[in-house]
This record gives sequence, structure tokens and C-alpha cells, in this order.
Amino acid sequence: MTIEDKTITSEPAGSPVLMTGKEVARQIRKQCAAEIEALKARHKILPGLAVVRVGDDPSSVSYADRITQSFEVAGITVTVIALPANASRSVLQSELLRLNVLREIAGVIVQMPLPNHIGLDAVIDVLDPQKDVDGIHPVNIGRLSLGLDAFVPATPAGGIAILDYYGVPIEGKRAVVVGRSSVVGKPLAQLLLARNATVTVAHSRSRNLFELISEAEILASAVGKPAFIPGDSIKKGAAVLDFGAAMVDGRMTGDIAFDSAIERVAAITPVPGGTGPVTNAMLLKNTIKAIKRFV
Repeated sequence: MTIEDKTITSEPAGSPVLMTGKEVARQIRKQCAAEIEALKARHKILPGLAVVRVGDDPSSVSYADRITQSFEVAGITVTVIALPANASRSVLQSELLRLNVLREIAGVIVQMPLPNHIGLDAVIDVLDPQKDVDGIHPVNIGRLSLGLDAFVPATPAGGIAILDYYGVPIEGKRAVVVGRSSVVGKPLAQLLLARNATVTVAHSRSRNLFELISEAEILASAVGKPAFIPGDSIKKGAAVLDFGAAMVDGRMTGDIAFDSAIERVAAITPVPGGTGPVTNAMLLKNTIKAIKRFV
């Protein structure tokens, strides 16, 4: 990815840059296609990805379908394992233990959220971290925090890929991440720290939250509350990653009040069409990494 012609300064010059994810995802997929081709030249059959879900939540079914379609286009087989909504903790764990040892499976995803009677610990207690392409296992989380090679959750990794593609400088910048989930906020903060940003993780209990937001040269939000952050609270010239996605009156809306923010920022991801398209591409990249380890 060449980004020299897209470098964004800390002050808005003319129209702000809409950091759409479609081209970023296309570039990542292009790199992945070359890696898959090279792997297939050495290995006749490649191991694939297993997607495990408990229940038939429509969004989970749709997500599994999107993964299956995009991965099979790339040449990677996806096996979807659908357990009933009333499946027990032991049933899920038995399935994961089976997948851990299958040589035809290089990566495993367990779709979230799980039913109330099954906690996340049911997954991480048994899932092989070498197959954890979602980056949820404590081994991968710990390695990320230590700056070691690890599977990184696809959504925050995609956010960094967007900043890089559009030439947003990270080193030395004041970054504020709003949201502290283990799949977006916390790993994103670690990734920004690894790139030498000065990082604050803010959340619903943070005092003077909008004062913190106003100091951010790079602002990322993953709270899932529509238009939670008003545009006038954002620093002029900031670069903004909006990971929020909520439906309002039939329209998908992010965490950022986009119409007012666009008047102040240097660059911003739209919702939809911003961080979303890159997440799936980063998951493909993680799966190829798992395949390389496996073969």
C-alpha cells in the first residue's frame, strides 16, 4: 500500500478526507491472494477456517455467510458449525477440543455474543491459542501487550490499516480511544502504543470525558451509541475512527455525530463503509497467518 500521496496533516486543508474501507480491504485481499497462491504452490490442500455459533441469531448467521463467501472466493474453505441455542457449556467445549486437533482446520472463530448460560471463559479455557484467529485468547492478548507476535482482533487491526493507508501519522500523536472492550478498545490502545502514540483509554466512567476527547489528535470510538460524540467536542484537524454501528430509523449510524464532525476533522471513517469492510479482510489475513503456522 502506497500512502505517500495521501498523508494527512494535523490541520484540515480544504475538504476532510473520508477514510472509506473498500479500497483498503481490496489492497489487503490482493496481498492475501498472492500469499494463498504461494501456499497452494507448495501444498496441494490447505487447512481452512471453522466458524462456531450457538443459536441462530440473524446477525450471526449473516456474518458467517459473509465470511464463507469472501473466504471461499479467496480459496480458503470455511466450515460453519451451528450448535442449538440451548447447547451446554460442555457441548461447546467438546466441539472446540475436537477442532483443536483437526488437521484440516487451521483457525477457529466462536461467534459472539454467546447465550447467557455460556460465558466467554468456556471458550478461552479450551481453545488452542494457535488457532485463535479472532485474538480473544489470553495468550494472544498477553503477547500483544508485550509487543510480541500474536493474533490481533480484526477490527482494531483494520483501524490501524486504515490510518496507514490514508497516511495518518501515529507516532507522537495524542490518541484517545473511547471504549474498553477486549475486542476493540483495549487491543486498539495496545496497537497505538506500539506505534509510539500517547494513548488514553476513556469510557462511560471517565470524568470529563468530552474534555479528553477534545484533546485527541487521533480519536477512536467503539461504544455503540448513535451520535454519542458531538462534532463540536472533537479537536480541529483530528483523524477519527468510528467503530460504532447502530440502526436508527432504518439507517446505520456510528458513534460520531458525523454531520457536525465533518466540519472540524481532517479525516474520518464514515458509517457504513468505513471500518467495517476492512474487518473481514483482516480476519482473512489472520487466517492465512494460522495456515502458515499449521503447514
